[in-house]
Amino acid sequence: MSRLAYGWRWLRSLLFSVLIYAAMLPIALAYLPWALRSRDGAVAAAHRWCAFVRWLAYWLLNLRTEIRGTPPEGEVLIAAKHQSFLDIILIYGAVPRGRFIMKKELVYAPILGQIALRMGCVPVDRGRRGAAIKKMMEEVRAGRDDPGQLIIYPQGTRVAPGVVAPYKMGTAALYRELGQPCVPVACNVGVFWPRRGVMRRPGTAIIEFLPEIPPNLPPNLFMQQIEEAVETRSDALMAETGFPLALKES
Repeated sequence: MSRLAYGWRWLRSLLFSVLIYAAMLPIALAYLPWALRSRDGAVAAAHRWCAFVRWLAYWLLNLRTEIRGTPPEGEVLIAAKHQSFLDIILIYGAVPRGRFIMKKELVYAPILGQIALRMGCVPVDRGRRGAAIKKMMEEVRAGRDDPGQLIIYPQGTRVAPGVVAPYKMGTAALYRELGQPCVPVACNVGVFWPRRGVMRRPGTAIIEFLPEIPPNLPPNLFMQQIEEAVETRSDALMAETGFPLALKES
């Protein structure tokens, strides 16, 4: 790629980032009265923003997004590969009543923090692992009368394509506590939307909902099945892009 083409792509990527974050506030304000009355309003606001991001990515960056598999509609635990902010957007936009385990600090973000709480997100202090898991389970138990899909990232953080990172047992604790099926989700989004930096690449970013894992498996077996399903399919989705050659060429 020439320096001119690279610079033009970088500028469009920067504009994209500015526009999607700027859009958060007017969308949140427009839906805030409804969101304060009902979780439905917060969910609708988040879905509208996710749809806007997908549209703008295609229009401005030639970055297509694709949802494969069948997004769950009932009460399930979703255990997903986390490569960038884009997988959050695609997963949440695909399910009807999603909620996340989120960093406690996000609660204090003006308006957006309140929207997140109304969406049913569960704030935890990730700096204290044992206490975080305990708090997480208490919050999940407290919210079980509000059905939906609890989304968690078993590796605990964003992991760049090709990087190996362990799966944490907190996912097994939630799986055991909830007594619900678990739907693994694979992705290749980090090839196009890296976990750091401004640059976004054209192509087709994919998340794929995989066959669900039944409830009440032994923790070690459950974690083995999650990791095998998510990693194997994510590797296959990245291979569709020509990874890692695709990154070098772009």
